[in-house]
Amino acid sequence: MSEIHRIGQGYDLHRLEAGRNLILAGVQIPSDKGLVGHSDADIVLHAVIDAMLGAAGLGDIGEQFPDNDPAFKDIDSAKLFEKALVKVRQKGFSPVNVDVTIIAQQPKLSPYKPAMKTRLAQLLSLDECFVSVKAKTNEGMDAVGQGLAMACHTVIGLSQT
Repeated sequence: MSEIHRIGQGYDLHRLEAGRNLILAGVQIPSDKGLVGHSDADIVLHAVIDAMLGAAGLGDIGEQFPDNDPAFKDIDSAKLFEKALVKVRQKGFSPVNVDVTIIAQQPKLSPYKPAMKTRLAQLLSLDECFVSVKAKTNEGMDAVGQGLAMACHTVIGLSQT
């Protein structure tokens, strides 16, 4: 395993709305509600992008991909992810591992964690043993716990290339 030279932390939160697709880590999850955002609102990929950019000293997702830019309207977050990864690699860094925690009351995400882990490993060009995806609830508290929103926290390690 490569030595970790930088650590980045990422966070994202979006509200839920009926009639939207629920996409987490690039995986479509069956649900009657989806996340609302300028792009496809994939909180997992957005949090990982923020963590990568932060660890590489490249600011955050809003600086690199502003939500008032029509070029990013309804864009697949995997495309933003790929662009961010190129920027990180241009700075001389590569991902070593990632740890993701999704916070959602509904739907239950356990059945979809393996697919999310596989997709993140593919996007990061990592073996799945270096990718962790966890899902938690907020026990009915706050907007996430009431099923009005979902959030994601992530930590990533980068090595110098």
